Amino acid sequence: QVQLSESGGGLVQAGDSLRLSCAASGRTFSSNGVGWFRQAPGKEREFVAAIGSTGTNTRYADSVKGRFTISRDNAKNTVYLQMNSLKPEDTAVYFCAARIAPWYSDYHGDYEYWGQGIQVTVSS
Repeated sequence: QVQLSESGGGLVQAGDSLRLSCAASGRTFSSNGVGWFRQAPGKEREFVAAIGSTGTNTRYADSVKGRFTISRDNAKNTVYLQMNSLKPEDTAVYFCAARIAPWYSDYHGDYEYWGQGIQVTVSS
């Protein structure tokens, strides 16, 4: 069993940056694919970014490509989401998710473990 905990969210202005962290406990998740998803009020949960177990392979939603970077430090059992040039439309609750398989996926149904989520609010 893997427990995930997100941190680093908050309230920022448009154009600012934030770095979200997803720390795993319970057991190492260095062999798991990890993804970030987000859900804005009244909207469905959507894919943001994902990374394979080695950190070599990554995938991004078109809406964040070029602004967000996903990375991982398996020695620290942590995955990061660096968010630059934030926009008001990035406002959402951000969720970290891990899957048993080592490769990434942009489909939320492929992930077995989820964090509680963390709020990111970008003001204009």
